[in-house]
Amino acid sequence: MTSKVAAAAAFLSRTNELGNFQQSCSQILSFCESNSLRTGLHIHCLVLKLNLLENLDLCNNLLSLYLKTDGIWNARKLFVEMPHRTVFAWTVMISAHTKRQEFAWSLSLFDEMMASGTDPNEFTFSSVIRSCAGLRDLNYGARVHGSVIKTGFEGNPVLGSSLTDFYSKCGRLKEARQVFNSLQNAADTISWTMMITSLVEARKWREALQFYSEMVKAGVPPNEFTFVKLLGASSFLGLEFGKMIHSNVITRGIPLNVVLKTSLVDFYSRFSKMEDSARVLNSTGEQDVFLWTSLVSGFVRNLRAKEAVVTFLKMRGLGLQPNNFTYAAILRLCSSVWSLDLGKQIHSQAIKVGLADRTDVGNALVDMYMKCSASEVEALRVFGEMISPDVISWTTLIIGLVDHGFEQDCFGLLMEMVNQGLEPNVVTLSGVLRACTKLKSLKRVLEIHGYLLRRNVESETIVGNSLVDAYASSDKIAYAWNVARSMERRDNITYTSLVTRFNELAKYETALSIINHMCSDGIGMDQFSLPGLISASANLGALETGKHLHCYSVKSGYSSSVSVSVSNSLIDMYGKCGILEDAKKVFEETANPDVVTWNGLVSGLASNGCISSALSAFEEMKMKGTEPDSVTFLILLSACSYGRLTEMGLEYFHSMKKIHDIEPQIEHYVHLVGILGRAGRLEEARGIVETMPLGPNALIFKTLLRACRYHGDLSLGEDMANKGLALAPSDPALYILLADLYDETGKPELAQKTRNLMSEKGLSKKLSKSTVEVQGKVHSFASEDVTTAEKTNGIYAEIEWIKGEIERSGFTYRGNKNASYHSAKQAAVFGLVYTSPQTPVHIVKNKTLCKDCHEFVSLMTRLVDKNITVKDGNRVHIFKNGECSCKGEEETSFVLS
Repeated sequence: MTSKVAAAAAFLSRTNELGNFQQSCSQILSFCESNSLRTGLHIHCLVLKLNLLENLDLCNNLLSLYLKTDGIWNARKLFVEMPHRTVFAWTVMISAHTKRQEFAWSLSLFDEMMASGTDPNEFTFSSVIRSCAGLRDLNYGARVHGSVIKTGFEGNPVLGSSLTDFYSKCGRLKEARQVFNSLQNAADTISWTMMITSLVEARKWREALQFYSEMVKAGVPPNEFTFVKLLGASSFLGLEFGKMIHSNVITRGIPLNVVLKTSLVDFYSRFSKMEDSARVLNSTGEQDVFLWTSLVSGFVRNLRAKEAVVTFLKMRGLGLQPNNFTYAAILRLCSSVWSLDLGKQIHSQAIKVGLADRTDVGNALVDMYMKCSASEVEALRVFGEMISPDVISWTTLIIGLVDHGFEQDCFGLLMEMVNQGLEPNVVTLSGVLRACTKLKSLKRVLEIHGYLLRRNVESETIVGNSLVDAYASSDKIAYAWNVARSMERRDNITYTSLVTRFNELAKYETALSIINHMCSDGIGMDQFSLPGLISASANLGALETGKHLHCYSVKSGYSSSVSVSVSNSLIDMYGKCGILEDAKKVFEETANPDVVTWNGLVSGLASNGCISSALSAFEEMKMKGTEPDSVTFLILLSACSYGRLTEMGLEYFHSMKKIHDIEPQIEHYVHLVGILGRAGRLEEARGIVETMPLGPNALIFKTLLRACRYHGDLSLGEDMANKGLALAPSDPALYILLADLYDETGKPELAQKTRNLMSEKGLSKKLSKSTVEVQGKVHSFASEDVTTAEKTNGIYAEIEWIKGEIERSGFTYRGNKNASYHSAKQAAVFGLVYTSPQTPVHIVKNKTLCKDCHEFVSLMTRLVDKNITVKDGNRVHIFKNGECSCKGEEETSFVLS
């Protein structure tokens, strides 16, 4: 009996000790801070060893600690282990996932909670409703609202605020207002401010200001937090709205605490009113690091580098230690102004104060090194040292690698990112699609598109634009259009991308058709889309359309004096259409011409036969301090070729490396060979081809072959043809040039044999096409076009009638039967017939104008007082009164397109 009593006493003693231990653990956990994760793990181990999971208070405290220390995975593990879960445990888990924006997890836990029979409280409902707002899930949220009413929580201020926010974000302002009106304390400042906050966060900025007006009418006094939210709305509505809010702050005597001052500083900086921002900062004595950081960020946003750095230093001088946001802002400035030295100094300071390992600072460092450094090494090192890289970190790294030419590496990084549990956002995917575009990898684009479809984000504007660009650059026009149509909202970038890619693919008519689609979507052309549309007009010879676009640019504020890119495209268009006076006028109106502007002027003058003027413009360009680039020298070499300025061409070529430190590319050597070939210096040209540091391409052999044909050098011509065919066996131009060489050197049997070989290989010469604009519409013609018989038959008859008129007028025209209905003749006659007598005709031909067509068009302008301009593959021919601006040099171009 005594032993039983002793055993019972020992048991009770251990029980008391265990109870005291559990109570002590609970007290320890309640005192733990956010840096006490290790303590929580130790207690968790003891709980498992001593089988204390039945102690709800202990488990709940441990759960709270894990969530406080961001140990979400440990919290999930403990939550699963708990045999019994109180409403507190369910609520803190749901709340934690809501705060982490893991809204789907939050709703899944709520479904489990309801299935377990645990009744939610107002805090549970609040977190669930906020998750519904984050997902914009109206149906789920409405069901939860029904449960709120059934359980008697209707009118609760906590839930009322969450519900108004939910309905506002889902675009249901009427329901949001009904919930607001049902609140028990709807008349107080906090409730009104919460409603304004919901409208601002739902991007309903005008409605937020309207609600403020109602608040004032209702006699509810706004506080500083009300005005903070209203300033956020004003940032999107305009400067005048913000000024009105600021005046209300002053007239109502609202104290300017640091939060409100920070909002005012940020607001004025968004409208480049930095002096006003500085005035707000100095208006009262109360200042903190966030206020100064806002001013620094404002100077950064407006690219006022000196003021940003001075403010940063002044802030430190006042004893305010810059925080991670300050350092991130200054590093963004370094990225914007490409200042690697300053970036390195800021990096060093961030290390000294222990902020370099913060994720936002690390992100800014990766971006800075990627943009400012010629090497990607430093950026990769910073990324490797980051403790917790987030989606922005990975995205910055991927986009930086694309910019540095490491496109192939981006796909592996994307997979690694996903494997680490991070979901790429639309910016990440847009960057990867840009890598696909640069690689011309349709397979990769299709894979990414499939991923986007599975995630249901392909219709988002930023990623949709990248998809459109990727497909269009791969010549998948139908795919690009399908993506564009599926997008919820198209913007200027969408259409600018399409126009740019269509121009690259020489689909100029399709590019111009974009104007109609933009009008249908209510999107106006801007300084980015206009240059592409003007360029399409230039390449089609659509002068009338180009002039309309010029007028639109002036009316819309994108004139040549404002936008250099618009100016450059206009100079190019007028030059290609032979309207040099207008090209010069646009050039003179350009406030700050860059090298592209000068290149456009020099090119326009050269292609229109004004060789000496072109070379003079180049000299003026250098005198005014604009350094030429590689394109400049391509234009100069072409001008020297047309002008038969052999020695000057050689001088320009050699000056590239010696004077301007520009390494000649293969295109420059092609022009150099063309210059020597025109001058008959064929052996010298061959020496250039054989000794140049770059590997020759087919074009350079074609260029020298054409010179051999012109000068009748059969031996060298055959050698060039053989070498060209070794590189490009399917290039029909090589066969045609060789056959012509045989014909002109008295070898007709070899010429026929060459043509037969070309036919056996299934090769045919490039179809000759010409376009002409009549009354704003572009008409296309092709040699021997049987697809538009009704149109061409009529044009053929007109051509024959004009030939008869030429003979009846006493002019000599030795027509080539094989060139009777070339596309240039069709376009010229169509323009002559269907335009008014005073309207010039502008034609664009995709190949060099042949001698027969040149003579025909020239004689046409003798019969009729009409100017006809033909832009062919190499130059502009302006026909007037039987004369051409090329001075009869149409047959001696030695650089093939």
